[in-house]
Formats: sequence, C-alpha cells, structure tokens
Amino acid sequence: MFSRVSTCGLTGLDGHLIEVETDISNGIPAFDIVGLAETSVKEARERVRAAIKNSGFKFPDQRITINLAPADIRKDGTDFDLPIAIGILVAAKIIPEESVRGYFISGELALDGSVRSVPGMLCKAIAANELHYSKMMIPAQNLPEVSVVKGIEYFPVNSLKEAVDHFSGEAAIRPAELLEVSGKSAIPSGLDYSDVRGQRHAKRALEVAASGGHNVLLIGSPGSGKTMLARRLPTILPDLSFEESLEITKIYSVAGMLPPHTSLISERPFRAPHHTMSAASLVGGGRIPKPGEVSLAHHGVLFLDELPEFGRSTLDILRQPMEDGFVCIARINSTITYPCRFMLVSAANPCKCGYYGDPVKPCTCSPREAERYLSRLSGPLMDRIDIQIQVPTLQYRDLESSKPEETSAEIRKRVNRARAIQKERYRDLNIFCNAMLTGAMVREYCKVDEEGTRVMRSAFDKLKLSARAHDRILKVARTIADLEESPVIRAPHIAEAIQYRSLDRSFMSWNSD
Repeated sequence: MFSRVSTCGLTGLDGHLIEVETDISNGIPAFDIVGLAETSVKEARERVRAAIKNSGFKFPDQRITINLAPADIRKDGTDFDLPIAIGILVAAKIIPEESVRGYFISGELALDGSVRSVPGMLCKAIAANELHYSKMMIPAQNLPEVSVVKGIEYFPVNSLKEAVDHFSGEAAIRPAELLEVSGKSAIPSGLDYSDVRGQRHAKRALEVAASGGHNVLLIGSPGSGKTMLARRLPTILPDLSFEESLEITKIYSVAGMLPPHTSLISERPFRAPHHTMSAASLVGGGRIPKPGEVSLAHHGVLFLDELPEFGRSTLDILRQPMEDGFVCIARINSTITYPCRFMLVSAANPCKCGYYGDPVKPCTCSPREAERYLSRLSGPLMDRIDIQIQVPTLQYRDLESSKPEETSAEIRKRVNRARAIQKERYRDLNIFCNAMLTGAMVREYCKVDEEGTRVMRSAFDKLKLSARAHDRILKVARTIADLEESPVIRAPHIAEAIQYRSLDRSFMSWNSD
C-alpha cells in the first residue's frame, strides 16, 4: 500500500516541493521517517500516531515507511505532521487516493488531533502558486497570513478529523473567503516628533536620513533625547509599498513572529536589540539558520542604543550587510540568504561617564579615556554611517517653551515628496533611495555645481576623508537637494552634508583598523 502527498519545505524564504511518500507493508510493526529528516520531523512519529488514534481512526499495526523526497534536501520543522498523517490514512485506504491529488498540505498536529499553525505559511503559499498548485489545506490560524496570495483555494482545518472528513467526502470544506488585504502603510501610533522639545538640528538630520535612507549616529550626554528621537523615526519614514510589505511579512512569517490575524505587515519594523546580543542573533544563524535582527529590520530601522557597549566583533559583522543589503549564512548543509536593507540608527555617549564636552555637568573622564571609549567603533564601520551628529543637552528655555513643535505628519509629507523624486529618478535601476547608490551611480546622479565642488575639495583635504566618506557626503547632499527639489547639488547642500560628517574627525580620532 503506497501513497503520495504534496507539501512544502522552506530554505530561507524560498519554498520547494516535498513529496511525502508512504509505504505500508506486512512485517514487524515499525514507523520510520527517512529523507534527511531533522529531530523535529522524526518526532512527528509520536504526534502522528497519537493524533490518528485520538481522532477515532485505527493506526496501522504494520511496517510504515515515510520518505520525504527529494531525499537530499534537509527537512526541519513540525509542518510535515499533517501531510504525514494524511499519507498514512491514504495508504491505509481510509482516505481515497485521488481525493488528495492537487493539494498542498501543511500543518502541525497536537496529540488530540487538533491542527496548529506553522511558521512560513506565506512563503509556502507563494511557492505553491509558482508551482501551479490550485489547492492548499492549511491550519485555520494561518488563513489571514495567506490572504495576500491569490489564485489558490484554501481549505482551513482545525483538526485531523476535519481533514479526513473533507477528503473522504463526508463533510466537505468550502474554500475559505480570503480577507481583504490593504496595501496602505500604517503610521506607528502613540509617538510623534511634536513630543520632542528643541533639538531642531537633530530633527533636521533625521529628516534627511529618512528622506534618503541614510544611516545615523547620535552622540550626546545621557538625557539629551537620543533614544526619544530614534524611536520616533518610523513615524516620518516614507509609506511602505505593497512589495516592501510583502517582503517584511515573509521574513516575519518564516521567523514565526507574525502577529495573530495579520495578513500583511503595514508598519516599518523598528528593532532595538540589547547590547549583550550575540553575533548570530544580530545577523541570523542557528543550526537551521533563522533571520536575525538585521533581517527583521528589513525596510525599517535597526536601533543600536549604547553603541560602544556592543562587542566590536559583533558590530563589525554589520559592515557587509549594510553594504550589500542581504546577509548570506553558510552552514555545512546549506547556504541561506536573507534580505536586510535597513536604516542603522545608533546612539552613544561621548565617554564612559557620558558627559565629555557637556556644558552643564562636568566629565570625570580624561580626553584619552573619552577617545578610548569611542575608539571601540572601528573606522570602516563609521565610514558606513552617513550622518554623525551631536545631540546637545537641552536648555531649560527649550523645555518651558510653549511654541508648538512640528508634527511627524508634516515632516513625513516632505520625506514622501523627496522619496517620490528618488523613485522616479531610479525607476530603471532597481533601487529606491539615495543611500543605495553605488560608486558609479554617485558619479552619474550626484552632479555638483562649481562652487559646491570647491567646498567638497576643501573638506576632503582638511578632514582627511576616505573615498567612501566622500561618496556618502555626496549621497547625503543629493538627499538635501531632493528635499529642496533641486536637480543640481549646490554649495549649501554640500556644506550641510559635511556638517553631518564632521563628527568623525573633529570630535575624536576614529580607529582605522
């Protein structure tokens, strides 16, 4: 007795067809799963056995062999439970063989036969669509997640008994009505830049950063408002496109972090990991690599507070993902690539005590100690941070001022206009903001007038900038020009961009190791 049931496996964000082949033969009773199955898949034997019995069906008292084909691809996860159980019942003649043809089946089984949700269902639905499958049987809890993928009939089930009744024709399940999916971007609620008093220079820098997708470092004394400014950055970021929302949702689906009843993530991610995190947690990893914080921040913000407190080796791992926009995790069994196009926003105190250069509170550190504290940040990493600004301590007159501050909605309008200009300019280049420009693109799209060129040449010699820093100044200047809707970069744009870079040479001597 033999059966074949189709399901889906995942490698990173990519789904691929897995055939669950079941053979039931006479002999000493046994239940074996082969085909490069990890421990979580092999444990399905006990879950499937108990689920079949507790659903009111007889478990075959024979030799059962399950092969997960192709056998050279490693399988992991609990989403093979339901197709394995269905395969056994088909081979045992409890379910007609022809009834399961054309179905993609996925789901985890509880011991009582109920079906639980599994991660990565959105990616599986996309794979099923690409493989021209028109029917999927999925856990009912996963239905909102797959609503974004049209062209497939979804049959949600809550238990193994429901699935068997459907395939045997006793109680057919009607295809689910998909939820309406809105592609409209949502604005994070509860936070607004109107809450921040003063700090106009820092707000302007963050507006420029949001408009061009630039990385930012905020340096200032404790209590100056660095974290408050950073946490409000998502409120001024440009609207998410449908494609961006889909990419973010796929990552969170695979990571098992998609909120319940969510079909599409409509807010840009904001990730703020603690400085004690490991390198694997930051970029992703594990025996079966999962997305790290850089991927969970895709199309959003990765906020690293107390930046010098992170391990230097951990921070230096960021350099390649920041440059490439993706992270490649190599393991002995596979190599998985996750996207990670994020804005790095970081905050740091100027020294160990936090008050070096503060006009109000005296610092207990020597200049050498302050330099040693920030020298934990390598020069190559600092070169990749486009905007480096000091956030001064607030004065009392700023706190008592009754003048209304500009709202996030007003800033966001300007950011959206600047991004629209960039989207139109780069429509044939597969990039969407100035921060993504390559060296060749900088020379083509960052045209500077004669006076601006003189300012740039003087700053390059005086600040001893690297070639990468030169290009990043031009990218920031291009963004400032876009905010003013200027086709050419002029001297004031260059001057403001240099002002955002001068910190790495004027405040201290960065390590170039």
